[in-house]
Amino acid sequence: MSAVPPGDPSDPALAGLRERKKQRTRLALIDAALELFVSQGYEETTIDEIVAAVDVSQRTFFRYFATKEDVVTGFLGEHDQGMEDALAARPAGERPFTALYESLRAILRTIATGDPADSVRFRRVRQVIEATPSLMAAQMARYAASTEALAAEIARREGVDPLDDLRPRVVVAFFMSATKIAFEDCARLDIWDPATVAERVETAVALVGETMRDWV
Repeated sequence: MSAVPPGDPSDPALAGLRERKKQRTRLALIDAALELFVSQGYEETTIDEIVAAVDVSQRTFFRYFATKEDVVTGFLGEHDQGMEDALAARPAGERPFTALYESLRAILRTIATGDPADSVRFRRVRQVIEATPSLMAAQMARYAASTEALAAEIARREGVDPLDDLRPRVVVAFFMSATKIAFEDCARLDIWDPATVAERVETAVALVGETMRDWV
């Protein structure tokens, strides 16, 4: 088997290098944007200012993000996908709400104990969203899409038709409401540390079961 010639685009080492470079550029754009959003406001920040901070062109920016909003929502979208993947991987016999709760715990712990730079990004994303009405609207749309995806996965796990059986959507609605309330409460109390946010979100979600048992 012949070796790949040096410089050949199909060389796995070169392909890996290109991917790492792309990821570094993407994260640099996210970090620059979030720093500007926090310091001077989301609406007041232009794409020109973001690309100038990283010393790249607007064309480079649009290779990674369709809009300025995507810088913020795309970061959280990755965590949404991680949540869906974690739920699909939970043990088959686990009760739906427990599976959702344990999936969320795994995602939050990963953020809290992972790369410190990811923790900073998470904190800044939350701060920017809570301070920007237009992003709050985008956040609600993201919540709706995530809710549908999680309900579909719960329906698959339970072997029911989500069009005829409302239970998957009901249980996910309770779960998502608890996480939303917890995040909003953290913002109200000016709590942004990912580990503390994770703790409070876990507590809020666990409270759902007790509330349903005692109040309904």
